[in-house]
Amino acid sequence: MKPHTGTRTLETPRLLLRRYREDDAPFMFARWCGDPAVTEHLTWPAHASLDVTRTVLADWIPRYDAPEYYHWAVTVKGLDGPVGDIAVVKLTGGDDISVRCGEIGWCLGRAFWGQGIMPEAFRAVRDWLFDEAGFTRLCAGHAVANPKSGRVMMKTGMTRIGTARQAGIDNTGIVDMVLYDLLPGDPRL
Repeated sequence: MKPHTGTRTLETPRLLLRRYREDDAPFMFARWCGDPAVTEHLTWPAHASLDVTRTVLADWIPRYDAPEYYHWAVTVKGLDGPVGDIAVVKLTGGDDISVRCGEIGWCLGRAFWGQGIMPEAFRAVRDWLFDEAGFTRLCAGHAVANPKSGRVMMKTGMTRIGTARQAGIDNTGIVDMVLYDLLPGDPRL
């Protein structure tokens, strides 16, 4: 099994995925963290103030020292600050066994929806996790009421594996979750 790589800078034709910095907080708050429309189907509420976003960043940034921490600020080349976030939100397996699975989560500022940004970011993360970090499975899920996230999953080659009833919680309450997964040998769209 390959050793964990941690968060490395990833680049696509339009995007740069990088580690967060303290000066990202105002962009995060303005673009997605403070927007209830963005956080409606997430597990955390919209931030009430920029100070909340700064506190979250103060927690995240030191975690980059851990090689099993995978968390990227999604930036668009030529635009200041991040427009979204993508991360391995849950990691199972490790260096001792032959299975390393990652659950991927993301969010994107509303002004950037519908531009193909998140599928592009996900593809870069997917390829890195499979090809360089030794992941053997990726999974993701979305609330039934949030089919836009499902479209991201399908556009990147993930397979819908079913719906789990009352399996998740978001800012609307307890929700049915549509589940997807992807293996290294599956077609990568």
